[in-house]
This record gives sequence, structure tokens and C-alpha cells, in this order.
Amino acid sequence: SHSTNPQFVGFDMSSGEQAAEFLVLLDDLTEFVQRYQPLSYDDSISRKYAGVALADGGFVQVGYDADRFHRDISELVVGVTRNRHVGESGFVAVADADGLIVSSRHENEGETLASTGMSLNRNEVLESEVFVSNAFGESCYCMYELAEGYLVVAAIPMSEAALSRDISVVITGAMMMVVFAALFMVVWFLVDGLVVGNIHRVNRSLNRIARGELGTRVDVRTCEEFDQLSDDINATVSTLKRYISDAEARIDAELALAKDIQYSAIPSVFPPYPDRNEFEIWGCMETAREVGGDFYDFYFVSEDTLAFVIADVSGKGVPAAMFMMRSKTLLKNCAESGMSVEEVLTAVNDKLCASNDAGMFVTAWMGYLNVKTGEIVFANAGHNPPLLKHADGSCEFLKSRPNLVLAGMEGVRYRRCEVILQPGDAIFLYTDGVTEAVNVENELYGDPRLIETLDHCGNIPVSALCECVIGNVRAFAGEAPQADDITMLCLKWGAAR
Repeated sequence: SHSTNPQFVGFDMSSGEQAAEFLVLLDDLTEFVQRYQPLSYDDSISRKYAGVALADGGFVQVGYDADRFHRDISELVVGVTRNRHVGESGFVAVADADGLIVSSRHENEGETLASTGMSLNRNEVLESEVFVSNAFGESCYCMYELAEGYLVVAAIPMSEAALSRDISVVITGAMMMVVFAALFMVVWFLVDGLVVGNIHRVNRSLNRIARGELGTRVDVRTCEEFDQLSDDINATVSTLKRYISDAEARIDAELALAKDIQYSAIPSVFPPYPDRNEFEIWGCMETAREVGGDFYDFYFVSEDTLAFVIADVSGKGVPAAMFMMRSKTLLKNCAESGMSVEEVLTAVNDKLCASNDAGMFVTAWMGYLNVKTGEIVFANAGHNPPLLKHADGSCEFLKSRPNLVLAGMEGVRYRRCEVILQPGDAIFLYTDGVTEAVNVENELYGDPRLIETLDHCGNIPVSALCECVIGNVRAFAGEAPQADDITMLCLKWGAAR
């Protein structure tokens, strides 16, 4: 799916023998190093590949061509045979394809094998075959092997080898073990340390990025391939961060617009009816997020009847705001059609239940005030009971038997209640964002504190009364974040203005 070579993207790894070998990393094998062999997509190219399985599925694969592999081995193999010897005075030397020594116990790297006095004609002497040659002024039994493009030569003086009963067995066994031990150490160190180890480093960085740590940078720079891989991953993450930032900016702008639309749908001009002196009303709403599910509303349904309502939609954010707008519109349309307060809640409940796949619900308290007599006819759909603040400053809950929430179940019949206000009496409506506000010690604001606050506020205008409660809630919460929308509506009847 991704490659530093664009030609490889989309290549079906099961289509070729060489590529298909790595499919074992999709099962239970965690690492796989391949021998040099022709590539599946181009058999004129031979490479050595190594792969490591990723924790969340798939695998990362890195390929080495012969030139690169030999160059890296040359950097690592220098000195690897300096402490290796055959017998007491024999030696092992590693030479590259040009015959230059890259590692020897005599520290003669960079010289040719001929500089040691050794004469090796590979056309006449086969691999793993013992031959006699002069080396450093002594006649020696010698042997060579070709591995990964390198010539590994071992030699032991004939005088030392003669001490053995079975010269051929001793020479062959000793030199073969040394040769393959040295070669194995070089190849293992290169593949594990330079390839597999780096793949693990890249994989660890990718796991952090997958967990959302987009500040992580991949910085594996041991060779050109890993350098390019690191740059590609970092570029991809930078692009992803830019896309996320752009998306967040668009979402913030859209939420700001949604908030403006929501607030514009709620009465915000006070006093709302300057020509009416029978009552005063004031409301406010503070959402916990950009948009919320609380709302309040009021409007005349007849010349002397003021409908007023407060409601709280389950949930928060955009879904709650959309459900809130629908509920608010239905309540107003039904009320203005001439229905009684209990008929309004019954009709709205059935309409909300009819298309409520999200399973949301609304708590609501709605009342009709006769502005001439002070009589309020109301119905409660599972909402917090309001507080009745008398003209003398005392407070009490306006308790009634609550009905089921709106959108909870079809066919519910809502009951009405009545209360008659005395001149100067006020009714204070609120959502649970007030009483369920918490402070840094996770203590609830609670009903007793709300009553105490209203008692201490005295007989003041409704706007000042709501501001007094808001200030007290903020002081109580302190540094604790606002967890829910806070909405209040206060109506006072018979107050001279």
C-alpha cells in the first residue's frame, strides 16, 4: 500500500515466488530475512529483503541490492577478524570483490591478498578446497569461501598443522568453523542491527502515531532507504495534522454559526413587552458546549394569556441542539393553535415519538399565565419543579405530580395543575445544570443551596434575581469545568415597573 518506490504500490505480493515468501508475516512469524534472489516483478534484479510484522496487521519490508549491502558490510566488517585466528598463528582475512582486504588480524586493510604473499587462482582452486600457498613468509595450508560477494580466506602454517594426526580434518574443520562463524556474525549484525532493528524503531514510532501522538517524528537515518522512509512518514503525518487543523477550523466556524442560530431562536430582548405592565420576565442560557439542548421560550397565545416554557433535551452538542429546535417549534405551534397546556404536551409527545430513532427525550415545564388574574395553569413533563418566591421573600418548591418526559412513550396523557400568584410573587424555572453544577471537590450545588440563594436575594427585579443565582453557581463551581447547560427563566406577576 505504501513504498519509497512508486512502482511497487499496488503490486500483488502473492503473484511471485520471491514476494510471496513474505506473506508468512501475516500469520505468526514476526521477522523474516530472505536470501539473495531475483525479484518477482523483474527477474533481472537480485536483492536481499528483510521484513518485520506490524502490531496492528501488515508488515514493513526493506530491500538491499548487492552494491548497497556490500557497502554496508564493508563498514561493519572492518576489524571483525582481527581477534580471529586459526590455530596459534593462522589467520582469517576478508576481501571484497576487487581483492582488497577489508578485515584481517594483521591490520593490513586496503591491501591486496597478494601483498600477504598468498597466491590464489580461483580458476584452479575450488571453494572449500585446501591448497598450499605462501603467506607472510611461511608455507600455509589455505582455504577460501565466497559469501555475499566477499572472499573469506583462512590460512594456517604447515609447520603448525603438521602437529595434528589428521591434518586434513583439523584444517578443514577449524577453518570452516572460523569462516562461517565470522561470516555469520557480520551478516547477522548487519541484518538484525541495521535492517530489522531499524524496522522496529520505525514500527514503534508508527504505533505512537496510530495512538494519536501526532507530534512523533520518525528519525531513522542509518541509510538512504530508511532516510527516505522517515521523510515520507513525517510528511504524511504533517499532511494529516494540517487536514485535522483545517477540519477543526471548519467545525469551529460551523459550530459558532450554529450557536448564533440557536441563540437567535431564544428570546433575548428584555423587557420583551414594553407596553405590558402586568408582569416582568427575564431568561438566560449558558451552554456547556458551543450548542446545547436547553431552551426557554414565552409568547402570548391570547390577548391576556402568556405561555412560558423551559425544557432540557437529553444529551449535549449538535444532536441535542437539533432536537431542541424541533421540540421548541412543536410546543409553540401547538400552543398558538389554541390547545390547552396539557393538550400541547400530549400532542408534542406523540409527534416526537413518531420519528425518534435516536432515542432522545425532553424534560419540559410549561405554564399559561392569565396576566389579569395571576392564575397559572401548568403541566410538568418530568422537569425539575420550579421555585415559587413570594412577595415577602420566602421560597418554596411548586411541587406537582410530574408526568413522563416528552418522546419517552407514545400515547401518554398529561395532567394539568393550577396555582394563583399573589401580587409580587415570582416563579423561578431552571434546568438541572443549576442544581447539578459541581465544584473541584465534586460536590453538587443542590436544591438547598438554590433555595438559600433565592432567599438571600430578597425582593429584587427578575433580571437581578437570575444574575444573583448565576453568580452564586459560578462562585461555587470555581475552576471546575461546566458539565451541563445552565438555563433559567423567572416570571414575576403584579410588579410595578
